Order: sequence, then structure tokens, then C-alpha cells
Amino acid sequence: MYKTIVKSEGMMCQMCEKHVNNAISRALVTESIKSSFKTGETEIISKTLPDENKIREVIDAEGYKVISVVTEPYEKKKFSLFRK
Repeated sequence: MYKTIVKSEGMMCQMCEKHVNNAISRALVTESIKSSFKTGETEIISKTLPDENKIREVIDAEGYKVISVVTEPYEKKKFSLFRK
């Protein structure tokens, strides 16, 4: 799995977050997407390595400017009642 952090400019409210999330979910296969207009970041969790150019294209088409895209390996956190 992969975690991709996209920094962008132009998100001003929660509706902007939804526009970005919806655009990405239509264009890419993802496990989860979270955007924050306060930090200007979108976090994408996916099983396959996402196409950085496609991410840029989709977000730019919504009227926001992509500053950076960083992808790294990601492991789901495991739930445990008994922490060791």
C-alpha cells in the first residue's frame, strides 16, 4: 500500500476539500482520501502506486495548484486491545 501527500494551493473551505476528494476518487482507485483546506494537504491511501501526473492533472482541472506530490510505502495500523 502507498500513502501519497499532495500539497496544493487554493482550497478555501470544506466544499473545496470535497471537490478535490471527488475528483481524485473518480480518476484513481483509492482506499481513502482526506483533504484539509487548513493545511493545503490531501492524503491518498492506495493499494497501487498512484500516477503523479494524473493526480496533478485532476487537481489542476478543479482549479487548484499542486505544489508537491510525495508517495511513500504505507502499512495499515493494526488494532490491538493488548498493546505490547
